[in-house]
Amino acid sequence: MPASQPADRGPGRPRIVVVGSGWHFLSGISYYTCRLSNALHERYDVSAILMRRLLPSRLYPGRDRVGQPLSDLRYAEGLPVFDGVDWWGVPSLARAIAFLRARRPDVLVLQWWTGAVLHSYLALAVAARRLGIRVVLEFHEVQDTGELRRRWAARYVRGAIRPLLNRTAGVVVHSAFDRDVLASAYDLGAVPSEIALHGPFDHHAARSERVPGPDGVCRLLYFGTIRPYKGLEDLIEAFGTLGPEYHLTVVGETWEGWTLPAARIEASPARERITFVNRYVPDSEVNAYFAAADAVVLPYRRSSASGPLHIAMSHGLPVVVTSVGGLVEAAGPYSGTVFVAPGDPAELAARIGEAAALTGRRHADPSSWERTAEAYARLFERIGIGQTTSLSTPGAR
Repeated sequence: MPASQPADRGPGRPRIVVVGSGWHFLSGISYYTCRLSNALHERYDVSAILMRRLLPSRLYPGRDRVGQPLSDLRYAEGLPVFDGVDWWGVPSLARAIAFLRARRPDVLVLQWWTGAVLHSYLALAVAARRLGIRVVLEFHEVQDTGELRRRWAARYVRGAIRPLLNRTAGVVVHSAFDRDVLASAYDLGAVPSEIALHGPFDHHAARSERVPGPDGVCRLLYFGTIRPYKGLEDLIEAFGTLGPEYHLTVVGETWEGWTLPAARIEASPARERITFVNRYVPDSEVNAYFAAADAVVLPYRRSSASGPLHIAMSHGLPVVVTSVGGLVEAAGPYSGTVFVAPGDPAELAARIGEAAALTGRRHADPSSWERTAEAYARLFERIGIGQTTSLSTPGAR
């Protein structure tokens, strides 16, 4: 089926277009956009528009890997994908709007995680409203932490996001914490919102088999980008106080020039028990690192959601995670969770010892994409999109 031609609508199946990060600038949002689209495709007619080139490559923290085929994840068969929109807009943005017009959705779902896509999202939202398409905005965080450190970027988003919010019929967040943060940042008035807990990242666990380690050794894993808010330096300090029965593997790409954790690793008294893989690893390697771990440690200083947390839970591993932001709601129901206060290496070391006692069995992942889709269904009903919705008509809210 050509992507430019809308499929015949089945009875009672509203049409949805999901917009989010593509594969060219690969990140956790790229995986989330794909998994969400595939999950919604189980009950709706779904298409996707991908943000392809987010910004000039030289400005991207992962510039050396831009465009490399690192992901094995794919969109579902029969799910049309427009790939994609470039930051300079011409001619990709006009083609995306033409794709939107051809698909004639009832709802346009925009994944929000960075101000780099704001101008493109605003253009799509304006086009959608003119076509009678309702706009839903899913917030992964109010603004990227790296952008918040740049005053001009923070001001740009604060000012330019208002026209987008004014065209938004509904909002999705990952937790009650995120809902409160969003409410304090922007007055959304009576715009309805729903909490859609993050679905599992079990695509990484599909082929994994546990790899036994040395007797008497607990293998710890830190996985994810290395950024100021991730708190990796706290883990390195804590690990230096642990005995020889622990080994630590750090797998992550350095962002924002945050080299303090790398320096701490080199200076650690336990350096010989630390393996440091300082790069973004492709999907073909992810399973191996989690299969060879006994527990995962995520010492974030702040966070709304965490892809590595969901990978760890999908593998059934114990996880030591800080009780910050939306992570409490995401990891609270998981039997393998050990919570720790942020920024406290001494307590972190103690909690790692507690997690070691939870190793040796697989913990059940409580997350579900069906649950995420149900939250979207509730929001769609609230904004007038139900299982019997007719085709979009100009002038609809």
